[in-house]
Parts: sequence; structure tokens; C-alpha cells
Amino acid sequence: MVLSKTKTLTKKPATKKVAIKKPATKKVAIKKPATKKVTTSQRTKVICISHKEDCDGISSAALVRQAFGGDSILVDYPGQMEALNQVVSDEKLKSLFICDLGLSKKTQDEFIDIMSRLRKNKVSVTYIDHHDIDPTVVTSLEKLKVKVIHDINECTTVQVYNAYKSKLNDHASFVATCAAITDYMEDRPLGSKLLQIYDRQFALISATVMTYNIVGHQREPDYLQYLVEELADSKFPHDIPNTFEFAQIQVEKLSQIIAKVKVGMKTMSNLGHMEILDSGASGAVNFVMGLSGKDVGVAYKERIDHGIYAVSVRGSKNCKVHLGRIVNLLATSLGGSGGGHDKACGAVVPKQKIKKFITELNKQIK
Repeated sequence: MVLSKTKTLTKKPATKKVAIKKPATKKVAIKKPATKKVTTSQRTKVICISHKEDCDGISSAALVRQAFGGDSILVDYPGQMEALNQVVSDEKLKSLFICDLGLSKKTQDEFIDIMSRLRKNKVSVTYIDHHDIDPTVVTSLEKLKVKVIHDINECTTVQVYNAYKSKLNDHASFVATCAAITDYMEDRPLGSKLLQIYDRQFALISATVMTYNIVGHQREPDYLQYLVEELADSKFPHDIPNTFEFAQIQVEKLSQIIAKVKVGMKTMSNLGHMEILDSGASGAVNFVMGLSGKDVGVAYKERIDHGIYAVSVRGSKNCKVHLGRIVNLLATSLGGSGGGHDKACGAVVPKQKIKKFITELNKQIK
């Protein structure tokens, strides 16, 4: 029996080629730390703080508005520092104009301090005024790089016009003329030149109508702002609705004041004086001076809400002393404030000191 040999073929197992992958190198993108953009509030706001009680203050605000735009804050003398303290912290404030608001011994140090804070915040400040001012105050303001436009010989509006007439239209000269008339400064070098442009009677009646509307609306701030806007838009007083009608009402009231002054006025050796109960002191003071036969008249009205008397003082052409300087020092010594021109000024006096104020003023104007 032949046995067949069986060949057993043993296959070598196939060697698999294992591709060894190199671990992928991750590209790490190194990010630069993001630079934070520091955003500071952009200063764009223009504000004019101006006197609200007469045509010069209202007209100054109107011309600043026409030249630079912005808003107006209208205040009386006691409200000046309060308004400044409000705007000093305004982060949007870029430019500040302060017009027709005189300083007294009581307020000037605080004023300089506020100006310093404004300048540190890079706020542009321009102070335009014509009231008597301590020369050291002007020096301090100029060191702070506050632009000071100050001339006691021209009303504030005329100074605004003269400084910025390249930015103003032709009508602005008429606004300045009316302001000069109402501040009794139309005979000054610049004021008189402006008055020559216009018919005198036209300018006089326009200035008078504006004054009566301003004085008669002192408790209506929105109306005073409206007048600023209308004058800035080159409106004549007769173009503003109802101004002549309202002026007529004021004239009738003033005629009644004359009769009351004749009865209630008192005189001292050098002045006439009277407490006013139902109208503004500034509207009656000229009657007091004229009817008393004295060279100085004083009218004062109590402001019950503040515990003070608002005082108006006027001098005739024969008055030989500078009333603004005397009133400034006297009112400050009594705990009040005051100042102004040589023959027209005002003061704020504590209620209990009004009699002493009048007595001392009488002594000092010999």
C-alpha cells in the first residue's frame, strides 16, 4: 500500500505595514491681548449763562446763540453760582460763555474756584462783562486761560457783537444797539457808532418794548428763553407776537407806581428810598430818585423765599461817587452781595440788615 505524501504548505502571515502617523502638531495661534479702547465722553455742548433781568443779558445770550449755537441758562445775580455749580460737572460741556453777570467780594473767590475746575476739564470758558471788577480777579482768570472780555465803557452785548461780528449777521448790530440804549450806554464809543446805523426813534421804541417784556416776564423762564431764540433768529421786537400789547400793560402799571412812590417814598440827606411791594424794584427806582429830588434813589423789595431784600440803586448825572463799588463793599460787609456800574447797580441784602444798608449808603455818598 503506497501512502501519498501530503505537502502541507504553511503560508507566512502577511505582515501589514502599519503607517505610523506622527502626532499632528497643533499650531497654537498666540493671540495678542486685546487693547481696550478707552472711550471718553465727547464734549460737544455749548452753554451761555447770562443775566435774565434786563435787555443786555437777554441780548448777549441771543448773540452768543447766533454765533455758536448751544443753549442758554438765564439767571439773576443770586442764582449765578448755583448755575455754575450745575454745569461744572457736565461731562458733555465743551464751551461756556458767562455774560453780563458781575462779581462781588462775596462771590469772586468761589467763581475763580469753579473756573479752575472747568479749565482742568479742558472746558473753554469766556467771561464777558462790563461791571466793575477787582483787577486781581481778572489776573487770576487770565492765569487760568479764561478768555476775559471786559470793558466798563460798553454794555455786554456790544462787547459780544464786537468780539464775534464775523460770526454774526447784520441784524445783530440792532440787537446790540437796543441793549446799549437800555443800559444807558448808547453814548459810548462803540454803542454810539451802532446807534448811528438806525433811526434813533425806531431803536428807542424797540429797546423800550424789549425791556418791558423782559421785566414783565421774570417769573416765566420759558418766555425769556423764547425771547433769546427770537432775537437770535433776527426778529425785531415788533415781529414777536404781542410784545407791543404787553408793553402797553407794563406802561399802565408803571404809571400807577408813580402815584405810589409820591406817597410812600422817604428821604435822607443824600438819597431817596422806598420799599416796593407789588412790582419790581428796578422798575420803580428811577421814580424814587427823580421824585425825591436827590442824586441817588434806592428801591428794595423783599424776597420772602430767600429771606433777603433785592435792592436797586440809581444815581443822577450829578452823582460824584461810584455807586457800584460802594454797594459791593457795603453789601458784602452786611452778609450780602452787590455791585455794578457807577450810576446803576444792585445788591442782595439780608432782611434784618436793610435799614443799616440804607443808613450806611447815605453816609458814603456825600
